[in-house]
Amino acid sequence: MEVHQVADESAMKALGAQLGHRLSVGDVVLLRGELGAGKTTLVRGLLEGLGHVGAVRSPTFNLVQSFETSPPVMHADLYRVGSYLGIGLEDYLDTHLSLIEWPDRAEGLIDPASAWRVEIDFTEIGRSVKISPPGT
Repeated sequence: MEVHQVADESAMKALGAQLGHRLSVGDVVLLRGELGAGKTTLVRGLLEGLGHVGAVRSPTFNLVQSFETSPPVMHADLYRVGSYLGIGLEDYLDTHLSLIEWPDRAEGLIDPASAWRVEIDFTEIGRSVKISPPGT
């Protein structure tokens, strides 16, 4: 597990860009953290690092967004759902890099041991970001 201390939004985006370059199609990243912790900001940096130009908003209301980057990215925010069933997450797992906020609501779909895990916590000076690769 890696632990990064992040002081501000630009540092969170830079960390996201660094993480993105370590990932590929078929990888799943489970993003955990309280509301406002910076999950979507990390995703924004990851997407920008992969060449996405344009807005990146939390998919809280449309639940799933896909981006035609290289690799293609699927970003899901499951905060408002009780279950992943019926929203089509399965359709992306083999063809996209999948980023899932509030992954507890996808229990049974993804084995956490086979996924990247990112946990963001508030600290006095910003955020603490723990990144665990699959198998750890």
